Amino acid sequence: MRKSNQLLIALFLFVFIFAACGTSDETPSETSTESETEELTLTLEELEMYDGTNGNPAYVAVDGEIYDVSDSSFWKEGAHNGFQAGRDLTEAIKNESPHGVKNLERVPKVGRIVD
Repeated sequence: MRKSNQLLIALFLFVFIFAACGTSDETPSETSTESETEELTLTLEELEMYDGTNGNPAYVAVDGEIYDVSDSSFWKEGAHNGFQAGRDLTEAIKNESPHGVKNLERVPKVGRIVD
């Protein structure tokens, strides 16, 4: 019995050391965070492709920042209260929208507009 306990302890130590040697300094969350934080850069012309129609994502630009409204129930098919995604809606959201920019906090910011 004593010899079998020693074998079990040796096996445990071997597995523990082997598992510890196989670990990486980089955790999966660090890896996914790095890829998720890549910022999309689009011109206003390129933004037009993201109008929420024909299976395209729905992006809107406000103050040079691009927001993904694709999953918002208020932006069906990329349209909301007469406005279409794929455009710079800074003036409309700041001056015509009753909620202003505060609702943009509910959607992910995915990039910025470039010249």
